[in-house]
Amino acid sequence: TGPFQYQSALVLEWSRVWGLSQQTVSALNLLAQFHDIGKVGIPDEIIFKPGPLTIDETAIMQRHCEIGYQIAMASPDLATIADFILKHHEWWDGRGYPLGIKGREIPLESRILAILDAYDTMTSSRPFRKARTHEEALEELRRCAGTQFDPDLVDQFLHLWEPPVKAFPGECNNYTGTCSAKN
Repeated sequence: TGPFQYQSALVLEWSRVWGLSQQTVSALNLLAQFHDIGKVGIPDEIIFKPGPLTIDETAIMQRHCEIGYQIAMASPDLATIADFILKHHEWWDGRGYPLGIKGREIPLESRILAILDAYDTMTSSRPFRKARTHEEALEELRRCAGTQFDPDLVDQFLHLWEPPVKAFPGECNNYTGTCSAKN
């Protein structure tokens, strides 16, 4: 499975545990698939560079949010998520891009996607680095809660990975939502 399928599975689990509306789930699934559509306007030598980007290359790469917004606004099927595409690299503390907005000024969908995408990026290998372990990725999300990410949403995301809760007379699995009776 690719990043979209993985992020969609996480969206579904998040929605089940935290009661996200069907409209939010639909938007998040579409956003997971198209949030980086603006990268079609970024040169391949920057997209696939096997090392750190220069300051100039970083500025070019950061334009993908605005390019993606323009593409989404031109498509009736994507127009509903255009604002989320534009704001998916905004930081909780206001140090993100392209607008420098902060906190709850950032749409919920963009804040959730930022966490899902960061987790997926950290746990996937790239040409210039090995994947981090699940535990390392969760620790990085914890570390960046309140600066890069919405701290409440990070807590919710971390809760998705907690061990299943045991219930009497059977055991229930919080992750799958299944329960089995004890014999």
